[in-house]
Amino acid sequence: MFQKILIANRGEIALRVLRACKELGIQTVVVHSTADSDAMHVRLADESVCIGPPPSRESYLNIHQIVAACEITGADAVHPGYGFLSENAKFADILAAHNITFIGPSGDHIRIMGDKIEAKRTAKRLGIPVVPGSDGAISDDKEAKRVAAEIGYPVIIKASAGGGGRGMKVAHTEADLEVALQTAKSEAGAAFGDDAVYIEKYLEKPRHIEVQVFGDGAGRGVHFGERDCSLQRRHQKVWEEANSPALNAEERSRIGDICAKAIADLGYSGAGTIEFLYENGEFYFIEMNTRLQVEHPVTEAITGIDLVHEQIRVASGAGLSVRQEDIKFNGHAIECRINAEDPRTFAPSPGTITHFHTPGGLGIRVDSGVYSGYKIPPYYDSLIGKLIVHGRNRVECMMRLRRALDEFVVDGIKTTLPLFRDLVGNPDIANGDYDIHWLEKYLAKGE
Repeated sequence: MFQKILIANRGEIALRVLRACKELGIQTVVVHSTADSDAMHVRLADESVCIGPPPSRESYLNIHQIVAACEITGADAVHPGYGFLSENAKFADILAAHNITFIGPSGDHIRIMGDKIEAKRTAKRLGIPVVPGSDGAISDDKEAKRVAAEIGYPVIIKASAGGGGRGMKVAHTEADLEVALQTAKSEAGAAFGDDAVYIEKYLEKPRHIEVQVFGDGAGRGVHFGERDCSLQRRHQKVWEEANSPALNAEERSRIGDICAKAIADLGYSGAGTIEFLYENGEFYFIEMNTRLQVEHPVTEAITGIDLVHEQIRVASGAGLSVRQEDIKFNGHAIECRINAEDPRTFAPSPGTITHFHTPGGLGIRVDSGVYSGYKIPPYYDSLIGKLIVHGRNRVECMMRLRRALDEFVVDGIKTTLPLFRDLVGNPDIANGDYDIHWLEKYLAKGE
């Protein structure tokens, strides 16, 4: 097992990893920018190293500074959390060159899954169902029209190196295609430095279903069930739950087994999430995230297994602590992402939290790194906390969530708490009857 882990992240995920390390008896080092000197994870870590000014590129994305912090403190492993350098193959390779363990998959696997076109090819080879579309990048309008005609309209154009909805455009007719293609390429080039795009069939009312997987790097793979992340705004997840209200036990087992086998065959090491669009009983691969997900706590709630512990075990060479038959699913869990944003306009709302009170009681978990008097900096993601609620079934979980949201108090800034109080009382949400477009339509009605 590792002696000392450096946590290359900030906020609630840095605190989440720190807690796991302490439970395992591992010394912790955190890095931070000057804007995060008073952050909770900095206060609680065994050691902390300031690695630069507030801009991420000069601190949390500064590989040289993070490696130097490892060498100064004697850290023998790095946990990247999510975001920042968590899916940066170059970072994983550089750490390996310095004999520092990256708590995550190999650089090669990060590269494969980071390229959306190569990821789709790999998924198809591994037996994972994929969305009909182009075999690779689209070279020109003529090829785009041919592919679109073959798979049928509407189609969606996506950036090969994309994420977060950038470089993504829908064409409902051939007349829309040329403009959509050029716009997507332009956005992709500006956002990612790579204007390669590909085309897929556009599904009208799909759910977003993702399967949590783990591999030991030596040919074993398991799945921890699925999560439903269909409530999204601008392709950003807002509300996640496990298990999905849309799946039955047979579907859950089928897609889980397919994903676990694929991970084993790939020789993958550590945590990963295979994401699908689901419509009319069929799953269609869209991407794989080679890291811990923001929404991992709902999986922990229904399985009772600490996924960060599991990451550290696998990276240390100890292997997986569970077999597939050991993983049982108990009850239902929902996570709400609490952001420092205006609940109507979603404009960021940095500032000082004057009062912070979290809910409690059976089945309630709050992952947050903020506290009363904490000043939220304007430089980073607006997520300030996650409310995770678990119940014996979905009805109990929803009732408990309603109560927890009523107890949650964050004063001094605007947050998305009012949005969740509205959602928990909506009949469609109560019935689990929603798709990936539902939330944006709901928000549009309120404007």
